[in-house]
Amino acid sequence: MFAIDYKCGLPIFEQIYRSVITLGAAGAFGDSGQLPSVRAVAKELGVNPNTVQKAYSMLERDGLLHSLPGKGSFLSKPQAAADRRRREALNMVESAVREAISCGVTRAELAELLSGIPDPEKEGNP
Repeated sequence: MFAIDYKCGLPIFEQIYRSVITLGAAGAFGDSGQLPSVRAVAKELGVNPNTVQKAYSMLERDGLLHSLPGKGSFLSKPQAAADRRRREALNMVESAVREAISCGVTRAELAELLSGIPDPEKEGNP
């Protein structure tokens, strides 16, 4: 379920944090929103359980996860993960646009680029 890229330079706990957000937004945790246990994830990835616990603690701190003693960890608000992912994507786009403008790319060039990207909501509609 989770995948770790040891070459990307991003700490493992941060990769797990982001994976939970992405998978949660995609509905990978089912209707209950229950995440795999810390030990199960640690075993699956071959990492220290403390690393997984750190990611889960960050998710709980950010209000995306809540833990029930003896029951497990659950997504707090199913829509929260999708909203978080959307905000992060918009922040990355904004950074990329600012970088492009600082390199001399014009707003017209950016608008042309955006107009060439298909809208997934309109794809497949006659």
